[in-house]
Amino acid sequence: MNAPAISPSSIKDSLRKSADALGIDAFGVAPVTAPPRREYFLQWISRLRHGTMRWLEQNSDKRLDPASLLPGARSIIVLGMNSYRPSPPAPYRIARHALGKDYHNLLFKRLKKLCALMRIYGGEQRPCVDTAPIMEKPLAARAGLGWQGKNTLLIHREFGPWLLLGVILTTLELPPDTPANDNCRNCTRCLDACPNGAITAPYQLDASRCLAYMSIEHQGSIPVEIRPALGDRIFGCDTCLEVCPWNRYARTARETAFPLSNSLFPAPLRDTLAWNEETYNAHFAGTPFKRLGLRRWLRNACVVLGNIGTPADIPALQKMAEHPDPLLAEHAAWALGKFCA
Repeated sequence: MNAPAISPSSIKDSLRKSADALGIDAFGVAPVTAPPRREYFLQWISRLRHGTMRWLEQNSDKRLDPASLLPGARSIIVLGMNSYRPSPPAPYRIARHALGKDYHNLLFKRLKKLCALMRIYGGEQRPCVDTAPIMEKPLAARAGLGWQGKNTLLIHREFGPWLLLGVILTTLELPPDTPANDNCRNCTRCLDACPNGAITAPYQLDASRCLAYMSIEHQGSIPVEIRPALGDRIFGCDTCLEVCPWNRYARTARETAFPLSNSLFPAPLRDTLAWNEETYNAHFAGTPFKRLGLRRWLRNACVVLGNIGTPADIPALQKMAEHPDPLLAEHAAWALGKFCA
């Protein structure tokens, strides 16, 4: 006599428990259909609101059709890992998601383990953590993990805006979750607090004005008019996350790879202007800063020192102003000019 087949609901419940045991904080299932906000995405690209992130223009057909990323896909599992922890005392600011190990590698390994467990149910799986053209936030909203807030970030009822997202495409047919309601209501805190007016209207973001984009993704010169807004931010910007009223439910991440220390903050910052590639890579091994690279770190450091530096920083900036890289020399010269203003 054959054993009774396991129902899709039972499979889903089992996977949810397994995900929790792997340290994943949020779990939901979305159908394999075009993600919401399709028209917004196409208009966003056509209006060049993505800045210099040209990779977002590529594979837009796949980005808007997740089923094309895995033949026979029937469900999308969306998973989130809480990254919140109090910002440690430090001489400048780093986005919270970058204070520990690179979450892309960390979460991807967890997703691969979950995929291995899924094999007992058959089907094919494809885990993705920024490794495929997928619109994670709209899919997470459709999977019931939360809603896309007015700052365009996903907001979860229990974790606020601090979830780091990954997805698993699967040929298993799992019952989808109910999308969450939008609970931003009349709140405009993120719009009001954005340091550079990047949230141009509710649910609309101009990445070319976003300080997170400018300090991380943008590879060229930081426009002079934007530099003062960066203030003491050397990597990312958490302002629109920090002011969200749903932070009242935020709790410190259970993931030990997201530490509460300030060990990633090399101080004084002026000393890093003398770093070479080897020193930089050794200090930031296994962290998101590896992707940033030394050149952009030095560029950002010059801007921060121009905004909050002291006379003790002048000699290091003077030396950087003679750097053979015109981009670094110009940013250092700008910082020196702030001391004479």
